[in-house]
Amino acid sequence: MDWSPVICLVMALSNESRLEVNHVTKIFQLRGGVFKKTKELVAVDDVSFSMPREPIILTFAGETGSGKTTISKLILGFSKPTSGEIIYNGKNIWKMSKEEWMRYRKDVQAVFQDPYAAFNPFYRVDHILKLSIRKFKLVNSKSEVEKIADEALDAVGLRSEEIAGKYVHQLSGGQRQRVMVARAFLLKPKIIVADEPVSMIDASMRASLLNIILNLKKEFGVSFLYITHDLSTAYSLSDRIAILYRGTIVEEGHIDAVIERPAHPYTISLIDSIPTPNPTDRWTQRINIAMDNGGEGDKHKGCIFYDRCPNALETCLQKRPGMIDIEKDHRVKCFR
Repeated sequence: MDWSPVICLVMALSNESRLEVNHVTKIFQLRGGVFKKTKELVAVDDVSFSMPREPIILTFAGETGSGKTTISKLILGFSKPTSGEIIYNGKNIWKMSKEEWMRYRKDVQAVFQDPYAAFNPFYRVDHILKLSIRKFKLVNSKSEVEKIADEALDAVGLRSEEIAGKYVHQLSGGQRQRVMVARAFLLKPKIIVADEPVSMIDASMRASLLNIILNLKKEFGVSFLYITHDLSTAYSLSDRIAILYRGTIVEEGHIDAVIERPAHPYTISLIDSIPTPNPTDRWTQRINIAMDNGGEGDKHKGCIFYDRCPNALETCLQKRPGMIDIEKDHRVKCFR
């Protein structure tokens, strides 16, 4: 028997992306007053990226208002894109059947920024975990429910006998965040969308949570879409990074290439603004970059960073740059 067609099919499936975001745009309609016109806010502007089947940590980084959280909500299905497609295992998530949608919700989980607002304060930790198990009908027997809940807590470094019977207000911020990761993990997801997961916990707990994320990727094959404004944690954690500015990816690639050899002026300014841990190593010059006031960038058809760029060209005012390869696994939207 000739096995060549079968081998080719297996290879094609193995190379297929698990998640694809194709030219996604999200526009919000902002209602004005009685005598004001409705305005449009482009929160996500023609964003495309993919996540492979092998485990990966892909970071989206940028300042507040760059569209990071909107992208996460689009992927989680909390919001529908104005245009473009979000494809999971070859199927548009907004064209899935009820059964396919439930599978998608199980496979793509979320860890949110605020551990204090993520849980119902009237429920104990064990009830919160078991509720998810029953909702997705993972097991039938009570003993299996207990086992899965205990394994999820153990995976994030928590002891069931110490945590399960407590209310969430009795836990520290770091413990609550780890319980949130445990709740996502117990469903055995393929991808976890982590939106600023360490921004509201103290520094002593950040390293612990980042190590948990790395372990879940290494030991259990979970991919992460990690959303942050902190390039330091992104550099220590990520495989790849995409820099967002006003809803658009302006630079992307392997984490080492982007952080060590930044090409877009916005990326360069973000990296230059990171303080070093050495108190004797002070900044020798001021970082000058114009404020984003929605000026020329909203009025012309050129580069969206034109009104803030220190090295803008006349060409930048006339047309928007496309994404170009500047080295292996490193791309940027910039005429320079």
